[in-house]
Amino acid sequence: MTSTGSGAKMHDTASSLIVVGSIAIDTVSTPSAHARQGLGGSATYFSAAAGLLCRPQIIAVLGEDFDRSQLDFLVERGVDISNVYTRKGKTFHWEGSYGQELAEATTLCTDLNVFADFEPNLSDSQKNCDFLFSANILPQLQLKVVEQAKAKFIVADTMNLWINTEYEALRQVLSKIDMLVLNEAEAQLLSKKQNIIDAAETIISFGPRIVVIKRGAYGAFRMHEGRIFSCPAYPTRSIVDPTGCGDTFAGGLLGTLARHGEVNDATLREGMIVGTALASFTIEGYSLDGLKQATVEKLRERYARLEEMTSFGHLDM
Repeated sequence: MTSTGSGAKMHDTASSLIVVGSIAIDTVSTPSAHARQGLGGSATYFSAAAGLLCRPQIIAVLGEDFDRSQLDFLVERGVDISNVYTRKGKTFHWEGSYGQELAEATTLCTDLNVFADFEPNLSDSQKNCDFLFSANILPQLQLKVVEQAKAKFIVADTMNLWINTEYEALRQVLSKIDMLVLNEAEAQLLSKKQNIIDAAETIISFGPRIVVIKRGAYGAFRMHEGRIFSCPAYPTRSIVDPTGCGDTFAGGLLGTLARHGEVNDATLREGMIVGTALASFTIEGYSLDGLKQATVEKLRERYARLEEMTSFGHLDM
């Protein structure tokens, strides 16, 4: 992980980064807790991670039932929430349940509420940001965002629901972005390929020049210009709640790219390791509890451990 100098904050010289996504109230059941309610949403986890690396700006909508003081920790972390709007109605709510393996959540309820009428209109300065992340929202909304944007680098996420129900709109989004971040099951569904290499190559043929595939306990995989990079998950003893790990990973990845201000093999590799390390904090607590404990120093420690785990010398034969 590149040093920023003694005492320097990571985001002092970062490029602009905007995330368009959700801030939600989640109700999560795991083997150790039933129907535990807490702060959630793709933009929340993403910006909480990216805020350690740069100064991300959120575009999102809240209901009048939401206590905005819940976002104070994001402001303290350097996140710009001035474009998080409050509208009449209730906040987006998601409810999910995890089995014993904690591998993937079963969605029990999705109440879009004010998010159903979300209109993400970008200002002139936002349209010209350096990095733009369209989190997991309806592909028609993603398309509206990317068609407005003149960002240097545009990234999107998606999910099985949209692949199954909004395929054509999603394909339009893919034709206009630089990088897609999604999990392995989604990559297989989208590409109709089971092999991860075949899946990545097929998705790249749809438009994005870079594909990052999240593999949960098996780490993450990237294909870019025919080159492959794969990293393991960070080993942790405490697995509490996986909710938001994927968005945390994306926040670490994009935050790293924004911090460096460029996209190349080296910054993508660093970003994936940073994202992996930050996701390990998220999984250690409910809601944002684990990620709130992450600091730059703790991130450096976990990054160093991942670097040590995956480092090996030349084969001398």
